Amino acid sequence: MTMTATSAAADILLSQGKTTATSSQESSSYAGKYAVDGSTTTRWASAEGVDPQWIRVDLGQSATVHRVKLNWEAAYAKKYRIELSADGSTWTTVDTNDAGDGGTDDRTGLNGRGRYVRVVGTARGTSYGYSLFEFQVYGVTDTTGDTQAPTVPTGLKADTVAASSVALSWTASTDNVAVDGYDILRGGTVVGTSATPSYTDTTVAPQTAYSYTVRARDAAGNVSGASAALAVTTPAGNGGGSFVLAAAGDIADRCTASSSSCIHPKTAALVQGINPAAVITMGDNQYDDAHYSDYTSYYDKTWGKFKSITKPSVGNHDTYDSPPFAGYDKYFGAIGKPNGKRYYSWDMGNWHFISLDSNDFVVESDSVNAAADPPQVAWLKADLAANTKGCVAAYFHHPRWSSGDHGDNEGAQVLWKPLVDAKVDLVLNGHDHHYERFVPQDANGKANAAGPVEILGGMGGAPLYPLHAAHPTTAKLLSTYGVLKLTMTDNTFTSQLIGLDNKVLDSSPTYTCH
Repeated sequence: MTMTATSAAADILLSQGKTTATSSQESSSYAGKYAVDGSTTTRWASAEGVDPQWIRVDLGQSATVHRVKLNWEAAYAKKYRIELSADGSTWTTVDTNDAGDGGTDDRTGLNGRGRYVRVVGTARGTSYGYSLFEFQVYGVTDTTGDTQAPTVPTGLKADTVAASSVALSWTASTDNVAVDGYDILRGGTVVGTSATPSYTDTTVAPQTAYSYTVRARDAAGNVSGASAALAVTTPAGNGGGSFVLAAAGDIADRCTASSSSCIHPKTAALVQGINPAAVITMGDNQYDDAHYSDYTSYYDKTWGKFKSITKPSVGNHDTYDSPPFAGYDKYFGAIGKPNGKRYYSWDMGNWHFISLDSNDFVVESDSVNAAADPPQVAWLKADLAANTKGCVAAYFHHPRWSSGDHGDNEGAQVLWKPLVDAKVDLVLNGHDHHYERFVPQDANGKANAAGPVEILGGMGGAPLYPLHAAHPTTAKLLSTYGVLKLTMTDNTFTSQLIGLDNKVLDSSPTYTCH
């Protein structure tokens, strides 16, 4: 297609200084913002040796894009595509290049409309990653006639102030059409954006004073004034530091954001607002038979944007594919099987996390699996014994205790008891499609402060199941959708259930690690 002289003359640079997001970055010195800062002495660089990788720019409002100019560093893309999106979730390809040779690619003659522009590298030209000095988008912004800015956000507060993170929330703004999102400013400089009235800044340092403000914007590009400033001072760190996680199970149904009843795009927006250091999934990430094509058509278009920071676990629906787990294994690859098994562990800060495969122990009827895999139990016990971190969390699909439709899972006892014996602090599950938080329990499900806190978070997007009578140890039981927000310090944790309206539906006490 050819760009007309009229549109070319009207085109302006839309991307400079705008908010970016990336699949990864080599380090904070090579963040996405450096590809839109107008300087060829700074650059974005992805993680090395990994395909695919992407960088996205938010133009701030819808625009018609005619040209994308890419100034590659030595680490260039041999193959890539350029995509546009109205909402940051559903993407349309407007250009592809399968013969990239580095240098500067000036991709003209484009004709697409959207607010978000993404370059997706699918094949590296070198053994390194992808690196851009500049990512420039040219086009024409929409004229909607809307000139009224949203109201100024109010009630800015810090929900949690830790050594390496500050969790903020505020009262939502209003607009004559609709609020499209929020800019979060620290010291007057934008440090992030959020689709919802909450944000966690994970780029702070210990024992440092900061001043935050927030402003709202709409789809026409109107921006409110800044909120009243909030001053916070982070505490001293104790080694590993503090961080925030997002978690849920039973996530992607076979539907898209075009359907108002489709939930997983909405829970993905909550994750984006939480801005977590990592994302935990408690199985059944994709419904119904979890084919690879379903993962790419549904999960990947929403929760998939967090794939690079996701630490998944596998659910029973992943066994429905033929052969079992084929879709899960192909989609997550080494992320889901870092050691060649669907159970593994990882560390962050002073926390040790264990992802387990409960399919080995629970059959479809939720009874004990006679073909249980003893090697996983042996591995779990050895992993717990070798752990040197002060706090431990485990997660797997089938809950030991549940007040939901499936109920308690006797087969999960083979995992639950070693976790109790090792004084694990937190256990996350899915399978039943509801939210349930328990008080700490012992191996027999009795209240005991020395036991783990179990949280059942099967409310990521799949249709909800009916509830039954609550257990004596149930602290909170809700039939609702949402995302679990976990705030971890070196020796404590707290949890919040964030609902689809971004309200906090449940908050746990602050638990001290055993």
